[in-house]
Amino acid sequence: MAKLSAKEIIDSLKEMTLLEIKEVVDLMKEEFGVDPSAVAVAAPVAGGASAAQEEGPSTVNVVLASAGANKIAVIKLVRDYTGLGLKEAKDIADNGGTVKEGVSTDEANEMKAKFEEAGATVEFK
Repeated sequence: MAKLSAKEIIDSLKEMTLLEIKEVVDLMKEEFGVDPSAVAVAAPVAGGASAAQEEGPSTVNVVLASAGANKIAVIKLVRDYTGLGLKEAKDIADNGGTVKEGVSTDEANEMKAKFEEAGATVEFK
């Protein structure tokens, strides 16, 4: 097996969904006994800025931009996350709109991954 360069590894990670990247991190923990996310958090921040300032907001609004071709799956996800009725969830899937407000960035990324798996386009505001 050929050795991959760091750039090739990063390029392959860019093509993965967040859930696939999480699987890679879990496999690294299992294989090497090292948590790569702990190393990233412990890294010094350049310029003396705090890590929270570089990450951006701690909460975001998850907005559905487009439902894509598989509207039924998107409607189900909207209903799961919002508790709305079928008609209201269908309106959001058809016209776009805010799915959930004030969501932590981790939860928002998980939601985005699930919506993208269903073929939808999601934005954070």
